[in-house]
Amino acid sequence: MRHGLTIGEALAMMNSHGPDTCSLRVVQMKGWKRGMHFDATGQPWVLPSPNMPTPDTALVYPGAVLFEGTNLSEGRGTTKPFEIVGAPWIEPRAFAAELASCGLAGVVFRPLHFTPAWDKYANEPCGGIQIHVTDRREFRPVRCGASIVAAAARLYRDRFRWSAPPYEYEYTIPPIDIISGSAALRETIDAGKDLSRLFEDWRADEERFRADRARFLLY
Repeated sequence: MRHGLTIGEALAMMNSHGPDTCSLRVVQMKGWKRGMHFDATGQPWVLPSPNMPTPDTALVYPGAVLFEGTNLSEGRGTTKPFEIVGAPWIEPRAFAAELASCGLAGVVFRPLHFTPAWDKYANEPCGGIQIHVTDRREFRPVRCGASIVAAAARLYRDRFRWSAPPYEYEYTIPPIDIISGSAALRETIDAGKDLSRLFEDWRADEERFRADRARFLLY
């Protein structure tokens, strides 16, 4: 979901895992350090997608993309896609209070109403929240996105739904399973279980990935 590699490092890592490989040389950048956020580079932001208008969008996206696997609006059709999430049946203050009780680090949730100009719920008034990152180093976007989905499922059990296939050229697997990598998130939320155990499983996977990627880091 968020690999923390430059494009050259990611290519080198993929190239090592076969079965087909190529002769590869990555030319290193000058003046860039791994701890930099994009706005520290002095470079202009070039939109990689119409729905990725600012570096702030990119910061929340690894978790906010989970909303695509649900009937929640991910804020497409607003000026803050992926930073705004909601639906016509969400009461903003109750939703924000529920999320505040989750104790997520580096983020606060502002209740709001919005009306998407296109995509999900186009021209329908929606209630929801805006994700405000207060500490980039403490913020965990995927855990945040998962917690938002789980809160919507808890508070609005009769209205919340998982999106049905197709999604990204896949016609049988639920979209949320494709986005999150497995059925674990969906099954945990459907069972009404706390996400903490799932987050611990993710932590173990993250540690294995960090060890695997270490030899490919160039900076």
